[in-house]
Amino acid sequence: MVGIAASVALGIAVVLWSQTPNYSLLYGNLAQKDASEVVAALEQSGIPYKVNQSTGAVMVDSGKVQEARMKLAGQGLPHSDSLGFEILQQETGFGTSRALEAARFHRALEGELARTIGTLSNIESARVHLATPKKSVFVRKNNNPSASVVLKLYSGRVLDKGQVAAIVHLVASSVPELDSGRITVVDHKGNLLSGEMDSRQMMLTSSQFEYTKELENHYRDRVEEILAPILGADRVRAQVSAEVDFTVTEQTSERFNPDLPALRSEQTNEQLSRLSSVQGVPGALSNQPPAAGNAPEVAAGAEAEGTTGSPLNSSKRSTRNYELDKTISHTRLSSNKLRRLSVAVVVDDLVTLGDDGTTTRIERTPEEISRITRLVRESIGFNAQRGDSVEVINSAFMAPEQPQPLPELAIWQQPWVWDVAKQAGGVILVLILILFVLRPTMKKLIEPPVMHQLAEAQGGATGGASGTGGGDSLDGSDDSMMLPGPERYENTLEAARQMVQDDPKRVAQVIRSWVSDNAG
Repeated sequence: MVGIAASVALGIAVVLWSQTPNYSLLYGNLAQKDASEVVAALEQSGIPYKVNQSTGAVMVDSGKVQEARMKLAGQGLPHSDSLGFEILQQETGFGTSRALEAARFHRALEGELARTIGTLSNIESARVHLATPKKSVFVRKNNNPSASVVLKLYSGRVLDKGQVAAIVHLVASSVPELDSGRITVVDHKGNLLSGEMDSRQMMLTSSQFEYTKELENHYRDRVEEILAPILGADRVRAQVSAEVDFTVTEQTSERFNPDLPALRSEQTNEQLSRLSSVQGVPGALSNQPPAAGNAPEVAAGAEAEGTTGSPLNSSKRSTRNYELDKTISHTRLSSNKLRRLSVAVVVDDLVTLGDDGTTTRIERTPEEISRITRLVRESIGFNAQRGDSVEVINSAFMAPEQPQPLPELAIWQQPWVWDVAKQAGGVILVLILILFVLRPTMKKLIEPPVMHQLAEAQGGATGGASGTGGGDSLDGSDDSMMLPGPERYENTLEAARQMVQDDPKRVAQVIRSWVSDNAG
């Protein structure tokens, strides 16, 4: 009975084990707050889960791992695996040193920066390391802080220079006295995203390249949009090459108009003086007495006497200031000037489908090519003086290759295989218990007891016994091979059959001895 009970309990345990789903790791090393949010979201979604009591890892059914991750990602879970300023709210023991408090604040600042950077698009997670040297009382010995940022990007995503520069300035603005030149940004593949190459000239070159690429894509889209309804979306390909002048020119000019003068001021200075009769260089001649005078025949007045008596000295000076019409202009010529456009367009052959389902390719006529060329020129604003060029050719496109199917997982890698194997193993174990444990045990319990007195049973079945009452052995010497005494014939026959099944060799020996005795 104990064996039967143990077998039944073992069978039930095997059945329950086979029905239990396999659990796989969903997320590990989660903070308590994030783990509670993940568990609440799994309960709301109806996904069975299990929490490892030793590590705190959250595990779900192996066949629903991806489904659970997609649902949690849609809800923005888990938020982050780093601690922020909440680390400062944790209780600390009495007598915590100042250095330990500074280290906790340092770690909290790194966690907050990592969380902020992780919220940006294309970034799955981030880690920030800050190096803040201790302040010194000597100015020459002070070192500036530095920082390193490690980014883990989503699969197939990249960051452009502008996004990297934004992360650098974000970290520099969050840490006092941190220069942007002392910040290093590295992705999870080990590629350096920021460094000495990020100078102003390189940034300008990068922005110019982006502008040129956007301009080329704009013209290409215009060409394909006007030709796609006519030729088909998959039967036209266009490429545009733009030559852009990024030179910045500043010009200052000053112009005068001489036809519109204006007198601003005038100054005139005039001097008159009369010279005396005595002139010359002082000397012997100047000291001689004057000559005798001559009386004129006609006397003149005082005015005439003054006029003819001494010469007159006259001086006149005039200064005039004019205002002229003057124009000063400062001109800054705009950059990003389009110098030249080169457009190349390839169109596919004309494809017709026959009644029998076969396709026929026909090369396009020169008239069609000329019409397409005119459409392309009008769509890009063709300018011959600028040197634009447009080339349209006709060529047969190659048929796209059919995508190869994704390799299927091996049969033993399928998640349902392990469930089926577990259930099949449980069934096999239960059958083994039933066939080799329960069945023999039950058979031993229900088989009738072997009674003795074989001689009386044989005599009672045939109407009389050859010997006296009392049971005898079959061969007169073996007491183990005894049949019951005088009972019903059916019971004696069943006992004999049971003996034959249990030990047929000994029964055969008994029958052989009977035959030899009768023959004697």
